[in-house]
Parts: sequence; C-alpha cells; structure tokens
Amino acid sequence: MPEDDLESLPGVGPATADKLTESGFESYQAIAVASPGEMSNTADVGESTAADIINAARDAADIGGFETGATVLERREKIGKLSWLIPEVDELLGGGIETQSITEVYGEFGAGKSQVTHQMAVNVQLPEEHGGLGGSCIFIDSEDTFRPERIDDMIRGLDDEIIADVLERREIEGSPGDEETMNDLLDSFLDHIHVAKAFNSNHQILLAEKAKELARDNEEAEFPVRLLCVDSLTAHFRAEYVGRGELAERQQKLNKHLHDLMRIGDLYNTAVLVTNQVASNPDSYFGDPTQPIGGNILGHTSTFRMYLRKSKGDKRIVKLVDAPNLADGEAVMRVQDGGLKPE
Repeated sequence: MPEDDLESLPGVGPATADKLTESGFESYQAIAVASPGEMSNTADVGESTAADIINAARDAADIGGFETGATVLERREKIGKLSWLIPEVDELLGGGIETQSITEVYGEFGAGKSQVTHQMAVNVQLPEEHGGLGGSCIFIDSEDTFRPERIDDMIRGLDDEIIADVLERREIEGSPGDEETMNDLLDSFLDHIHVAKAFNSNHQILLAEKAKELARDNEEAEFPVRLLCVDSLTAHFRAEYVGRGELAERQQKLNKHLHDLMRIGDLYNTAVLVTNQVASNPDSYFGDPTQPIGGNILGHTSTFRMYLRKSKGDKRIVKLVDAPNLADGEAVMRVQDGGLKPE
C-alpha cells in the first residue's frame, strides 16, 4: 500500500509514515494487528499516538470485529494444503501442511527434520494438482543445514510425470532423463528458494522481518511466497539463554518471534514450517523421555506438532502429537536418496 495512504491516519505525517514503512508497517492491515508497545519501540512513536494510529487502521481495514462461523468457513476454504507426497502422512495431516498455520517438526539428531524442510521447499513449487502450492520458499537457516545438492536429489526423485509437467510449465526444453535439462530445472527451483543464514537469535528475529518484506514484495509474483521454513527455530535461543535466570527473557523473545512468523502466514497465506530440537526428560519413567524445547510458548503457538523418530534403516516414524481438528496418529516414511518416500 502506498505511504500516502498511511498519512490519512491520525497523527501520521510524512516523517512518521516513513518510519512506519521502514519498520514493516506498510499497510493498514499490518498496523491493525500490531500492539501499541511494539509500534512504539520499532517506529519511534509514543504509545498513546501508536494506539490512536492502530485503532484508526483497524477501522480502515475493517479488522478486529466478530464474524459468523460461515464467514470463517469461507475464509478457511482459501487455506492451501502442501502435500508431503506420502499418502499415509498426508492422510494423517488431513491433506498436508496448512497455510496460515505453524507446523512444528521436532525430533532427535538425524531423525530427518532438515530432510522435511528440504522436501517441502521442493514440493511447494509444484502445481496444485501435484500436491504443491505453485509458490516459492523462504528458508531461514540457523544450523547451516541447507544444501542445494539435496534439493537436486529430491527433484530427481520426483515422478517422471511430475517432472515432465513442471518442465513444460517452466518452458524448459528436454526430457526428465536428460542431464542438462535436469540441471536447468535445478537452477529454476533454486531461484525460488530464498535462503538466509541466521548467526544468532537477534539476527534470526531480524530475518523474520525481512521475510515479511520479501513475502509482501512477491505477493503478486508468478511464484508468491507460500512456505517459510525455519531450521531450527530454537537452536540459537537454547545456546544463548542458559539457566533458569534467563528463561523468562528467552521465552519472551521466542514468543515474539513466533508471532512474527505467524503474522507472515496470516497476511500472505503462507505455510510456516519450523523444526525444533529436543531434550531428554530424566523424570520420565514411562514412555518416550524425549521432549521438545520451547516449553508452553511453542506448544501453544504451533498449530500442528509432529514428532519424528528413527526406526530401522531409513524408516522414520511420523507422529502427529497435537492438532486442533485432527486425531493423533502415526505414519511411516522412508528417507532415501530421492527424498522422502512412502514405506
């Protein structure tokens, strides 16, 4: 939305409009869902002024009121489902990873969390009839896990029928078995994966703000942002905030970071996929002692929670731990050279 529109809000002149835009409050909707404290800190305006601006933006954007269940259902029909291309897992998830939601995948080292993010970075670019969302991916990498070579493996692991259709849609000449053609296809896929390495928790939070700008700038593009991956969400927070004395501050920052991610999902109809580390609970005498990091903050904010655990060989157990509208359950998949595959 143009900056001039912001100047129609009370207390917003040209200078304040510039500050708001620079801080990411570039539309009525972005302002309407902000808090006075957040706007005051980031845009350098007083809290009372910020409250007036937010209230006016809510009126202008017609946001924040009650609506009927029928209206909610109509809006939910716009939600996309990103397929794993593994029928058993997709059935577990009611069709796949939802847009406008945070899906958390947690598990121990080597369980396949990063494999999932790489596979979804490929799948999201596929046409809807092949389980994708026809969009691009933002990948925030906090553990140096992103590997273009793995993307190449997973593209080659797609069915020839899917590859042929994608080649035609992207106007790439050649056949799935041609090496030069597959290299061109890899370049095309990588062009629609925007990767940034997070060096610490503050940088990771900043990258979430940059991701919002990128999603906004590509909203009308051929490949709008339809997936935001954070691998892993908690690694830097866990390393930098050690001990009970820093737990409260860590949880506050993590909570804000999660809500920033959630806002991107809501505003741009994007699926948010985060991976999470685990710790062993020594007080657990029965069952699996593995517990995800992040406590109740992450537990309440994640819409879907999935637990990956190792099985024999390349098998992995995918367990749906929490979902608002789905029953808990388990599925089996394999992690192979060509990506994630059915059992």
